Amino acid sequence: MNEANSQESAKQLLQSGLEQLDLDVEKCPSIMHFLALLQRWNNTYKMTAITDWHNMVVQHALDSAAVIPYVEGVHIIDVGTGGGLPGIMLALFKPESSITLIDAVAKKTRFLNHVKRSLALQNIHIVHDRVENFIPDKKFDVVISRAFAEVNRFLSLTQHLGDHHSRFMAMKGPKEEPLVVDSEFNLVSTLNIEVPFLDAQRKLYQYMKKSQ
Repeated sequence: MNEANSQESAKQLLQSGLEQLDLDVEKCPSIMHFLALLQRWNNTYKMTAITDWHNMVVQHALDSAAVIPYVEGVHIIDVGTGGGLPGIMLALFKPESSITLIDAVAKKTRFLNHVKRSLALQNIHIVHDRVENFIPDKKFDVVISRAFAEVNRFLSLTQHLGDHHSRFMAMKGPKEEPLVVDSEFNLVSTLNIEVPFLDAQRKLYQYMKKSQ
């Protein structure tokens, strides 16, 4: 299959997946543009190991889009965002929210600033820093990560980003990662996430700080 056919097939796959998730299919062109940028930059900067159109749609775009219905809040941060997942998807589907994307790797934040300009995303803020060193002006409603760190480390590194009303959300695979006994967090919910066309288990863990 040539490049044009691969891209068209991926677009149809993306549209079908968004329909299954009951998400706005009009976002397809913007998502495809984002994936094209990711693919292009990957040639030089090695942004991701997943480079073919089919798997980029399923394992990047739809995997991130599947959690969108569960993310509620105006002030959201995507920790260790890498190539912008799930942050870019959140920004596209939640234009009323302010999305901060933080990563410690300069080439990745350069890429994200390029994506911001290319897609005219006014609701995202790119931060090049280690998450433990980043002090926000105000606490976030949602602190989310995708394949950033084991959950106890994720919570330890990000606890200063939220308060007792914040949701800390970890996107994970099937492996169980229980909280340590003396954790300052409670597990609020464990959601099984169905990602269209993905033959793998996904879970979304939600945590909140314990009351003092």
